[in-house]
Amino acid sequence: MKCVSSLLLSAIALLSSHNGVAAEPIPLAARAPPTVDLGYSVYQGTYDEASKTNSFKGVRYAAPPLGSLRWKAPLAPAKNRSATIAATSDPPKCPQTGASSLTPAAYRFVSGIGNEDCLFLNVFAPANAKNLPVFFWIHGGGYGLFSAGGLDPTEMMATNGNSFVSVVIQYRLGAFGFLAGSDVKEDGVLNAGLLDMNFALQWVQRYISKFGGDPSRVTIAGESAGAAAVLYQAIAYGGKQKQNLFNNIITASPWIPNQYNFDDAIPTKAYGDFVAAAGCSAAADKLQCLRDADTMNVQKASFKVSEAGPFGTFAFLPVTDGSFIKQRPTQALLSKAIHGKRILSGNMANEGVPLSPPTSKTLQGFRSYVDTTFPGFSSAEKSALEDEYSYDGDGQDTNPSGPLYETSGTSSPTAVNQSGFATGQQQRVFDVFAEYAFDCPSFWAASAFPQAWKYQYSIPPSYHGYDLTAYWSKGATVPGKAFIHAFQKIWGNFITKNTPVISASDAKGGMANATVPADYGGNLNWPQWTEDKKWMMNLNTTGGTPTFLNVTENLQYYIYLEPGVTNTFRLADGESWEGGRGERCDWWQSVAAKVPY
Repeated sequence: MKCVSSLLLSAIALLSSHNGVAAEPIPLAARAPPTVDLGYSVYQGTYDEASKTNSFKGVRYAAPPLGSLRWKAPLAPAKNRSATIAATSDPPKCPQTGASSLTPAAYRFVSGIGNEDCLFLNVFAPANAKNLPVFFWIHGGGYGLFSAGGLDPTEMMATNGNSFVSVVIQYRLGAFGFLAGSDVKEDGVLNAGLLDMNFALQWVQRYISKFGGDPSRVTIAGESAGAAAVLYQAIAYGGKQKQNLFNNIITASPWIPNQYNFDDAIPTKAYGDFVAAAGCSAAADKLQCLRDADTMNVQKASFKVSEAGPFGTFAFLPVTDGSFIKQRPTQALLSKAIHGKRILSGNMANEGVPLSPPTSKTLQGFRSYVDTTFPGFSSAEKSALEDEYSYDGDGQDTNPSGPLYETSGTSSPTAVNQSGFATGQQQRVFDVFAEYAFDCPSFWAASAFPQAWKYQYSIPPSYHGYDLTAYWSKGATVPGKAFIHAFQKIWGNFITKNTPVISASDAKGGMANATVPADYGGNLNWPQWTEDKKWMMNLNTTGGTPTFLNVTENLQYYIYLEPGVTNTFRLADGESWEGGRGERCDWWQSVAAKVPY
């Protein structure tokens, strides 16, 4: 069993009739290694007998963004046909730019040296696949961390009868992917990391058929920053990108903390600090100096700037560039200036953990957090925020020494002041961060699309990223076998059949005592989310063996291990959820320009 003390770290580090599958694949002993000719290169992958899949790891989708190509748009790979390239190992990680140094190292949001030549992707395809839908994954990590490495979708593919092809990509991170400022605008590209993702989607259109995928049926998906990144692809070019790169979106905990214009004070300061840290302040052409600089020097400059920020923050984020990103996400989503037909939008019950400060346990601590996080708010707006996040509407506190327990979502107390992690002012901080940066964006995303389904993942401890083991499930001990089965069927059904509605039997995961809402047809009763009726599915479990984890002094919680973990799903009204989350999201919408996001 995976050491339980590493579960948070593991989660963070991961963060049909048209199935086209032919007869049983040839046994491994009789098979030659799978090979694919992409024109510019020939790759040889690996066949896995257990999963009946071919994998191709480390496939180059863009030219190395080095030297003069730093902060330039991605280009097609050069032709390299001198030999067949082995595609059997994960690609090198991009340079890893961590969060604020105030964030505990135990959370593993830490900087690390990487390789700038990192624009690769991994493909997993059922053997003998033909015209299968495509699952396209963008990893999270604050636009600064993580990679395609270790992300193996074959268990989720198997749960769904090997009915789709999976693509897992990498993109430029930190300053390499998200350096802003006027210099970059004039002699480079802004949002290079987002352009990398888009270029990888164009690669799928050109080449995925060679792996057995259908480029007309692509679902783009991601978690955290990756979940916001898929929304950025939907709003690209004002939602009017000429190429049809995808139809469906899965956005799991979309993280949208703020977005500035490329030349606003904050990204301009980050650029200046980065230039200084790289030793280029005195250069006549600062951007050229940065392009000429040694990679170690530039990587460490990226680390230094990001680590200097407030708790849980990253310095280099998407900006409004006037071209690829024309509006703030709230503007685009609320005006429905989007591309895509359907969305499956999710959030966690405790999104505020672990990226908001865990030591703001007094009213003054809460107010200091608000001052730091929302410097553009007026006194009246800060007062209004306090009113929105008051316990039972009277501004009072729950007992800070009271027992910790998860809310029901439909009765008092609410997540404003109570959870399995904290009570009182500390939980107030957690919930402000959760709702403004994750929950409300997930609501707005659901409301923006022609067809939408919404869920909340509520299995304790349900902190941000805890859901990763439900889909990247190899070796996972949580959240339970029945839940993993149901959750993977929900995602797989959406990818292959354009709906997350699965059978009640699958929702129960084979456990007769599971509780799920079913319709008369024997399917999960899960209406679509609409502006008029914000239905959402609350995904939870009961039972199991409670196991206490002590990650840090300020991060302690229980998980529940097999045997006996049983699914308990129920339909809920997103508008009234947690004492009126819909109303609080309306308030955040009213101040979105001041956040800004």
